[in-house]
Amino acid sequence: MTADGRQPEWPTDKLTALRLGRRLVTEVPASGPGRRAFVEIRPIATAAGSDARRRGWTRSDRDRTFKLEHWDYDADQISGFDYDIGAILVAAKTVIGEAQLVAALEAWKLRPDQFLHPWQTDDPK
Repeated sequence: MTADGRQPEWPTDKLTALRLGRRLVTEVPASGPGRRAFVEIRPIATAAGSDARRRGWTRSDRDRTFKLEHWDYDADQISGFDYDIGAILVAAKTVIGEAQLVAALEAWKLRPDQFLHPWQTDDPK
């Protein structure tokens, strides 16, 4: 909730990306020096989405299931192919629907407006 009691709002382009099955990422404080950490929101593929992809279109879905993962990486490994060496999964959560997603982000002390498209970050995935 925001200070005035309202739900935090998603930037339109980011909410659209999630509804279309695209992942979003934000960098968060790492566990220590020489580390970098990221939280990703990954919409989980469904049978309906897979069917849509086979037909050549993208299915928008407000009630998607989302996987949140908080990863902590060795900063020296992050730009190579071996980014997963020394990586630690700090937390993971699966939620259903946008309301549960916002609640999970609040529990992790994150806001929707912090998230970016992966190419706008140094996220190694």
